[in-house]
Order: sequence, then C-alpha cells, then structure tokens
Amino acid sequence: MRVGLYPGTFDPLTLGHIDIIRRGASLVDRLVIGVAINRDKGPLFKLEERVAMIEAECRELSEQTGTEIVAHPFENLLIDCANDVGAQIIIRGLRAVADFEYEYQMVGMNRALDDSVETVFLMAEARHQAIASKLVKEIARLGGDVSKFVPPAVNAALKHRLGT
Repeated sequence: MRVGLYPGTFDPLTLGHIDIIRRGASLVDRLVIGVAINRDKGPLFKLEERVAMIEAECRELSEQTGTEIVAHPFENLLIDCANDVGAQIIIRGLRAVADFEYEYQMVGMNRALDDSVETVFLMAEARHQAIASKLVKEIARLGGDVSKFVPPAVNAALKHRLGT
C-alpha cells in the first residue's frame, strides 16, 4: 500500500489545499493529512476544528477517488510523523519560487534524517496559486469576502469565528 503524507497547519483549509489533496490522492492508496500542532503560529482554529474541517471536506473526495484520506494531528518532526503513519512519500504543494526555496531546504534535512522517505512537489493550479491561509485570515478579519478561496463550510466557520 502506498501511503502519502500531506502536512500543514490548514488554518484554515483552503481551496488550494483541497486541490493538492485531490491530486495527491491520485498518487497513493492512503493519504494522511498531517495537521501540525504549531503553537508558535497562534492558529485561529483549534486543532480539533481544523481536523473536523478536513474530515468533512475530504469525505466525498475520498469516495470519488477511492483513496482513503484521513486527518492525523502531529507535533513531532515531519519525518517522524511520516514514519509513524507509514508514509513512503511526503506531498508538498508549491505556489511560487519562494515556496520552493524553503521546501528545497526541508527536503535536504528530511533526507539526512531518513532517506527512505521521498518528497513529491505538486504545483498548485493557476487559479489557486495566490491562496495562502495567512492572507485568507487577514482578508476575513477585515471583513472581505473569502468565498473564492475556501470551501463554503470553512467560509461559514471563519465568519462565525471572526464575527463578520
């Protein structure tokens, strides 16, 4: 069984994330969405909320693709998480050259820690390349419409959380 790990904070889950999940699911038999517990980032949504959003949005996608898609919170090293879930590949989404520079360093470090786990980069579709969770939160905080960037349920959760 081919197992992939797609890690991130997913705060909030965006259509760009969904795009990478959908395409990543075509590469593996089981796709684990690693939901990072990153206390330094001060997430808008609690871990349980982010996991629930991912599970809700991926339920139908899992049925459509025939790939098991599960959310898995983690707080350890990415490479250790990959080993914990039995992933042979780490899937990373790229939007721009700046993403690649950071990811290139990360791959080198992960390979030094465990060279049996490969990293696969998927370019975001053009219509999703500008979407970043940080920007979505900022737009939402200022009362802007983020419905073009997030699934409807996530949009509703953002409005509820921010009182907009």
